[in-house]
Amino acid sequence: MKLLIFGADGQLGSAITRQSRGRGIFSAAVDLPEADITVSADVRRCIEAAQPTLVVNAAAYTAVDRAESDAKAAFAVNRDGPRNLAEACAAENIPLVQISTDYVFDGSAGRPYTEDEPVLPLGVYGRSKAEGEAAVREILAEHLIVRTSWLFGAEGNNFVRTMLRLGETHRLVEVVADQSGCPTSAEDLARALIDIAGRLAEGAAAPWGTYHFCNRGTTTWHGFAEAIFAMARDRARLRVDTVAPITTEAFGAPAPRPAFSVLGCDRLRRRFGIVARPWQEALAEILDRIYAAAEDQ
Repeated sequence: MKLLIFGADGQLGSAITRQSRGRGIFSAAVDLPEADITVSADVRRCIEAAQPTLVVNAAAYTAVDRAESDAKAAFAVNRDGPRNLAEACAAENIPLVQISTDYVFDGSAGRPYTEDEPVLPLGVYGRSKAEGEAAVREILAEHLIVRTSWLFGAEGNNFVRTMLRLGETHRLVEVVADQSGCPTSAEDLARALIDIAGRLAEGAAAPWGTYHFCNRGTTTWHGFAEAIFAMARDRARLRVDTVAPITTEAFGAPAPRPAFSVLGCDRLRRRFGIVARPWQEALAEILDRIYAAAEDQ
């Protein structure tokens, strides 16, 4: 098995690269400026050079609020990029794993979303990711679309690192309490993707299609923040003493967000035997990584 990972410098891409190489799987890792997925010639050149058995697209435009005023860039990366990858993979008969998001749903269901429910994104980011999914399905039969939610890790810009930064400088931190979802470790998602790739390489029946992966358990952004501070308090000099719940309306973000974006992950368990651990366990591991890295500096 040989992986080609696009978006390798990002939070998820770096985790996939690390996990694959740690398990002895050869992986070629590419990112900007070497590989721009919005440029079809770049995509074809990278695939021809790497000759992979599986392509993973972890590249994405993830600035949810900025996408509202920068729709052209969001659609170029999140819709046109996957289309370019699907076309190049189809030409070479190579399967593609496309990473997507809970933001393709509007959050009105009030129960975990299954993979087959119709998408109804609220904002530009969600629409661009939904159209990227559709492009992959249209062009390439041998694909896996893996949706995830509330991704966090030891590197990059994410909610955990933002909360730690605010907790070190603010006594009061206000966090939205009327959005519910499933925090998901980039490391755990990367492990799941490598497990899936291994199953495919072993010649397992290829259950192509759409899957959900997120860590077990549901919380709000406010509940997530409280857990971060509780776990980090003995490890860091935190000033925060109040984590105040606020509404989405009071927060005033430019982009609309789903109020309930919990993903049902039973299909992944049935077809690949993958069951995620609770998000609290994954969070503890990520905090260990963050503080271990800080001690090494």
